[in-house]
Amino acid sequence: MHAKDILIEAYNRIQEEVHATVEGLGPDELSTRPSPDTNSVAWLVWHLTRVQDDHIADAFDLDQVWLSEDWEKRFGLGLPRHDTGYGHSPAKVAKVRVDSGDLLTGYYDAVHAQTLGALRALAAKDLERVVDDRWDPPVTLGVRLVSVLSDDLQHIGQAAYLRGLLQTSAA
Repeated sequence: MHAKDILIEAYNRIQEEVHATVEGLGPDELSTRPSPDTNSVAWLVWHLTRVQDDHIADAFDLDQVWLSEDWEKRFGLGLPRHDTGYGHSPAKVAKVRVDSGDLLTGYYDAVHAQTLGALRALAAKDLERVVDDRWDPPVTLGVRLVSVLSDDLQHIGQAAYLRGLLQTSAA
């Protein structure tokens, strides 16, 4: 198995988990926060998708799906155009509300399609290309792709855990 095939498999797992976590939750459940300083399922899925969109677009010199396919307008969150949720205050977390999980999964699927297109075109040597020289050592494409995977997996795990808490408390 080649590195790009492993990456594709890993990103496909994120997509599966996003759908499994969001499926069947209504707007109130998606926006519920166990306490005022915690995140909601909607925020976690939106954030992991924004980070993937932002970082993949930057690494492959692509347009962010958030902007190029008008997802920013569809969500209508009133946040800055390039906001990914990093460092959000509780008030900003509360702004991420959706009427349906379909909005979250639709945006994730669009970002996922762009991600897979970029990954399918990869050659092994591409993973060594420096994509961010603001760090020491500079960040290669391979490191960036694993970093996004790690972040996404952590956040979808948090969202799945929160879903379980919501379903347990509702039972």
